[in-house]
Amino acid sequence: MRRLLRCTVLSFFLFSLFFSSVAAQEPFKGYLYNSEHSVYMRINFYEQDVVIPWQELFGPLPGFLAKDGNSYCWIVTSATISGNQAQLEMVNDYGSEDLTATLTQENDSIFTLQQTSGSPIKVAVNGKLQKVPRTLTFKRRQ
Repeated sequence: MRRLLRCTVLSFFLFSLFFSSVAAQEPFKGYLYNSEHSVYMRINFYEQDVVIPWQELFGPLPGFLAKDGNSYCWIVTSATISGNQAQLEMVNDYGSEDLTATLTQENDSIFTLQQTSGSPIKVAVNGKLQKVPRTLTFKRRQ
């Protein structure tokens, strides 16, 4: 029984270590969340194969930013990685506003999105578009 428990614990540890190292190797891939404004980012700046739910017409992309419970989003049209930062070009899904931003990896689970120029990000809140701060902090989620 003890041997089985040790093997299980060791397997869990190795499994956790493997997945944390994968996240460290590809930090700009996954699901990032900002709980203060209920916005999230789905990104994969490596394969650029993210498809926006209910908006498959746009095809595979580097990623998008959206708000919980809403189909309105900001599309990442271009992402260039340099060290722990990615330079982003984004456009809203209507194509009427665009911006540039920097997504910086602070550590394994914290990222900062800083808008550098262009239109402010707006998300729908109770049916009305509201601006979010030009700097947002995101946490990685599984």
